Amino acid sequence: MSDRRVVITGLGVVCPAGTGIEAFWQSMIENRTAIGPITMFDASNFPCRIAGQLGEGFSARSYVPKEYRKAVKVMARDIEIAVAAADLAFRDSGTVTRGIDPQKTTVAAKRLGCNIGAGLICADLDEIGMAIVTALKDGQFDFKTWGASGMQNLTPLWLLKYLPNMLSCHVTIIHGAEGPSNTITCGDASGILSAGEAARQIQRGAAEVIIAGGAESKLNPMGLLRQGKLGRLCDGRNDAPADACRPFDRRHAGTIIGEGGGLVILEELQHALARGAKIYAEVAGIGAGCDPGGIDVTTPNVGSMDLSVRCALRNAGIDGASVDAIVAHGTAVPGEDRLEVAAWRAALGSQAAKPLAVSAGGANGSLFAGAGGVNLALAAMMIHRQIVPPTPGFAQCDAGCEMNFAASARPAPLNHVACGAFAVGGQSAAMVLKKFVET
Repeated sequence: MSDRRVVITGLGVVCPAGTGIEAFWQSMIENRTAIGPITMFDASNFPCRIAGQLGEGFSARSYVPKEYRKAVKVMARDIEIAVAAADLAFRDSGTVTRGIDPQKTTVAAKRLGCNIGAGLICADLDEIGMAIVTALKDGQFDFKTWGASGMQNLTPLWLLKYLPNMLSCHVTIIHGAEGPSNTITCGDASGILSAGEAARQIQRGAAEVIIAGGAESKLNPMGLLRQGKLGRLCDGRNDAPADACRPFDRRHAGTIIGEGGGLVILEELQHALARGAKIYAEVAGIGAGCDPGGIDVTTPNVGSMDLSVRCALRNAGIDGASVDAIVAHGTAVPGEDRLEVAAWRAALGSQAAKPLAVSAGGANGSLFAGAGGVNLALAAMMIHRQIVPPTPGFAQCDAGCEMNFAASARPAPLNHVACGAFAVGGQSAAMVLKKFVET
């Protein structure tokens, strides 16, 4: 790490377990799950009919300046989640941007950046379906008709709703961020990878403040269909949704789709101290890895997460004995859970049983690109409060999943917390946060 230290000063979480860091934290501490029947669309013909949904009536309109509310019409669900999380993160940090008060900004626009992890945004099926119907000829889809007139039935800004980089685009426009801006699309690893890149940009002197993390919603018919075809979903507990997603537990039987995301404010230490910012934690180490075998998405794969964790530990200048707690990815897919535990064991060595462990998967379901940002926010709060929350859905470790999980909150001295994530496509990422000590 360079001499420019990077700290986390703001947390923005939008997920089924709670909107806002305090609501999410309280839900975790109380060991609650937010999984229930799908109400956003008719899922009655799907094997899995439950999910982790955001609160009823969620809209980005509540999180943007009044003059920007018309733009919400061209935001896909993923974009709205990111925009809301960004507003919450900036406000939590006390950072005043153009989107909060253009007359009282506390960071120069050219020194404010944005890195957001995103997934494949699914087009609204009703919206595109009505346009496709106009291109039918004798009951068959006709490309010439589509090109000549069919696509004209889509709004001119239609494509701007479904490009993954639009999460960062809207956040930078709203908040006037003119510094580095990136989009990372590496599945569940995207949030931590985005935050890692943000930390490096600050260390290089490219910015003073960067908002980073990820957001995604696969809660749509195509997302449900794809994950079901991959055999990753728990489809035998539709009548007991609170019992469905059980990471690392002996009764884990698959994941549940959730929607949401988390964004954190990363800030150069002296910039944060100068404005009297609250500091949750300091970024100590970053790591990333991949496994080309993940291209076969039908076979469990955790993207060489052991390599990612080793790199993060080495970057932090510590070994496994210094890790006090772990925020695990925890999809609740049995094969993936076992491989993840094996990766943690390989990275931490003989100390693997020591750190207290937690996963938020049982509370939210799988958030995909949104998972890493939520887990980083959780890790930062753990250090800030010196408490490890319980793991919702967990009661007893399955064979091959033996780690220090618990069903109740545990106060503990936390100096270093490791956070890891992986995608079924073969990517992985890890970050080590540490308790901030001014030296």
